[in-house]
Amino acid sequence: MQRWHPIWVAVGALGATAIFAAGSLWLGGFDPLTAAGALVRGSVGSTTALFITMTRAVPLILTGLAVSLAFRAGVWNIGAEGQLYAGAIAAVSVGIAGVGLPALLLVPLVLGAAALAGAAWAALPAFMRVRLGVGEVITTILMNFVGIYLAAYVVSGPLQEARGVFQQTDPIAEAARLPMLGSGTRLHMGFALAIGVAIALWALFRWTRVGFKIRAVGAAPTAARIAGMIPANRVILVSFVASGAIAGLAGGVEVAGVTYALYPNLSPGWGYTAIAVALLAGLHPLAIVGTGLLFGALESGAAAMQREAGIPQAWVSAVVALVILSVLAADQIRRRRADD
Repeated sequence: MQRWHPIWVAVGALGATAIFAAGSLWLGGFDPLTAAGALVRGSVGSTTALFITMTRAVPLILTGLAVSLAFRAGVWNIGAEGQLYAGAIAAVSVGIAGVGLPALLLVPLVLGAAALAGAAWAALPAFMRVRLGVGEVITTILMNFVGIYLAAYVVSGPLQEARGVFQQTDPIAEAARLPMLGSGTRLHMGFALAIGVAIALWALFRWTRVGFKIRAVGAAPTAARIAGMIPANRVILVSFVASGAIAGLAGGVEVAGVTYALYPNLSPGWGYTAIAVALLAGLHPLAIVGTGLLFGALESGAAAMQREAGIPQAWVSAVVALVILSVLAADQIRRRRADD
């Protein structure tokens, strides 16, 4: 049977979400058209709103790319959330300790530490998958909880701010902060970095032997192993760890570009939303930039929907959940049609 193109899967998922969301709003006594207008104005209706959307899309793009890399290799890395927190902890530690270092040295150290921490966080479930045969879905989910609670511990213990009043760290050094892309905006260099990572992954999959091996192992790991031409376990291990590095980088970029400190609940669930970001894009690295911006628009438009249409903030979270469910359902339908 003819396979569905990922673009049509994405269109179908977004269409289903729009119908369900409009129906829910109408049943709840809200005007769907007013809500949609507020969403557009709050996300892309002005230069300021657009920059906010782009800023909020950065962690979604990076974690989406991390998930995409793992899924392409046949690795179900559900642990981007924990890897992001590991990267954020490492980034803030280096950013605080590096006071006095020049920005040209400190910024790469902060981001490099974040990537290494994310890679290390993914290394344990990767090893358990390759050497012990333990499914990575359970281990990565459990590692998420460890990462979240570890961040909550360090901001109220060893890394708590000097006064000991608030559950957060001291600010990182000025030299550790990412430069802004234009004066008067909060859009930082992390956006350009996320675009660069997307382009690099696209080139990797399209033109390199490594990318071919990742795609081959992800498509048919047993065949790759039997053929003996591709070391499947090594490809899985490297892809898994690299995925964790990108997710860790997302945490470092958020600390160095937006918050300048670490506190509990730094992420509103970017590591989980990243699954929908990646699947909605058909796991294509360049398309993930677009889907990341879409989810960023939902986040930035939430305040306008609440202010102009009186829609509760929690409703936007329900829309995101609807998108995730629609994407997963459409992707499952596509896979079943492909197998028939």
